[in-house]
Amino acid sequence: MTVPPSSTDQSSPDDTPALPTHLEVDGVRLKLAKPHVGVARWIGQDEVLQQLLACWISLDQTDLPLTPRLVGAPGVGKTQLGIAAAMAHERPLFIYQCTADTRPEDLLVTPVLSQDGKIAYHASPLVTAMLVGGVCILDEGNRMNEKSWASLAPLFDNRRYVESIVAGITIDANPSFRAAVTMNQDESTFEIPDYIMSRLQPTLPVGFPNKQDEMAILQYHLPFAEPEMLAMTVEFLQRSHSLKLEFSPRDGINLLRYALKRISQDPKHPLSRDQAWQEALKHCLGEDAMDLEQMSQRRRRTLGGDAVPLGLADLFFDPDDPMHPDLDEVDDNEDEDADF
Repeated sequence: MTVPPSSTDQSSPDDTPALPTHLEVDGVRLKLAKPHVGVARWIGQDEVLQQLLACWISLDQTDLPLTPRLVGAPGVGKTQLGIAAAMAHERPLFIYQCTADTRPEDLLVTPVLSQDGKIAYHASPLVTAMLVGGVCILDEGNRMNEKSWASLAPLFDNRRYVESIVAGITIDANPSFRAAVTMNQDESTFEIPDYIMSRLQPTLPVGFPNKQDEMAILQYHLPFAEPEMLAMTVEFLQRSHSLKLEFSPRDGINLLRYALKRISQDPKHPLSRDQAWQEALKHCLGEDAMDLEQMSQRRRRTLGGDAVPLGLADLFFDPDDPMHPDLDEVDDNEDEDADF
């Protein structure tokens, strides 16, 4: 049971409804997390935004919202998409950053020693969103281990609650609570078990923006950038997308920010725009990014695109080594072909 807080527990931001700072659940007083504050604009790819908002619709009192997975390369704007959806939903937003060492108590309720020497219980951003009926984004959820995911299993099915062993309480989700999980497509992630994946549906892929949208994104974040610098960056990003290289709008923003700072550093001896951009490219994205074609070829070879099947002997002998045990077979085959 949730008891409404007293008037002294209210916070009053200028442009948002007052949210409680503390709530009591089954006799345990919880200090709530602060909501995310900031404005986010989602540019382009309107379809995926509408798909996310559709997941959060309840058609009936018995109809539960879905908890989708937002999947894509790092830097394409998955978190930004979730923030924009929460704003469109007009609900307070809470973001929890998942890591490999996230523990179940980190996700739910954490005991903290207060100034008077007593134990105080702090609700996570996720639990806070559950209590106040907000939106929670579990950011980079596939970096989290199975034990932590297991603690959320009852939340993302029809039970809609979590159990805090630390505080000894069961916390029910407010009917207005909504959630989404972002997941990066890279190798430094855990494999999420099937019983969790079946609860995180549907999968909404977030791809790279097209040229017009990418230009609009850079202009939105860097309105002071010159058109020439913006155009150079967009052309680079679009070329990398076509070569299946995962340089994202975030990479372009960081690259351009550094280049602009270098240009403005010394007005008496300014760097040329092209020189500053090339320097930023090298230091932000690495020397390999200076030649996208060659980088793409190396990546394809690494992924096995040009690989030739090898035998055990190939691990110890060069292909032309006279001692190579398979060399005789190759010669015999060539002799047989010559007979024809």
